[in-house]
Amino acid sequence: MAHPNSFRAIGLKITSVLLFVLMATLIKAASAEVPPGQTVFFRSLCAMPVILGWLVWQGKFPHGLRTVNPLGHLWRGLIGSTAMGLSFAGLAILPLSEVKAIQYAMPLFVVILAALMLGERVRVVRLTAVGMGMLGVLIILWPRLTSFTGGEVEPRLAYGALIVLIGSLCAAFAQIFVRKLVETEETAAIVFWFSVTATLLSLLTFPFGWKVPSTTVLACLIGSGLIGGLG
Repeated sequence: MAHPNSFRAIGLKITSVLLFVLMATLIKAASAEVPPGQTVFFRSLCAMPVILGWLVWQGKFPHGLRTVNPLGHLWRGLIGSTAMGLSFAGLAILPLSEVKAIQYAMPLFVVILAALMLGERVRVVRLTAVGMGMLGVLIILWPRLTSFTGGEVEPRLAYGALIVLIGSLCAAFAQIFVRKLVETEETAAIVFWFSVTATLLSLLTFPFGWKVPSTTVLACLIGSGLIGGLG
């Protein structure tokens, strides 16, 4: 008989996935009006109150934010912010379903990077699964990539697919940094300092087309941050 904690963990994972799909939907809606850098700013800034509230509720504020590896947080923030920006840029170009399908490459990249950077053993069965997964991602990408070989697909869509794929690779690198950080850091601290880093970095894009959002889009941006913080 399954342990009750197993059902709880499964339930939390499903809830997290649903929240992130909802977050992506809100970002997709906002992306028609505001640039990716502005979306990253709101997504990161609005997540911070949720994280801080969680720490207070758990009785871990402020000590839960302490870090012994600030450089690790910085690298994770740089790579993670890049991944987020590329993902949001892809959402502005491609359908949400296609973006999520391409992002299935991320855990496959994680397996490869974990073997190369962390020395994790990868058995033949897992390597086979990774190979099949990569083949599936290539099948999804191929209709878009025909633009580069003289196909009829709009080049903008082909670049959008590549942007999402590169973003998935960056997200995989960020996951490797997280695996190292969890050895010494609280989970909430990792998420919080990433949000701080992403907020500050996204401000650098302010001169590049930021706009005053409509009420509806502003609600989507704020909602994406709050939901992202919960997820």
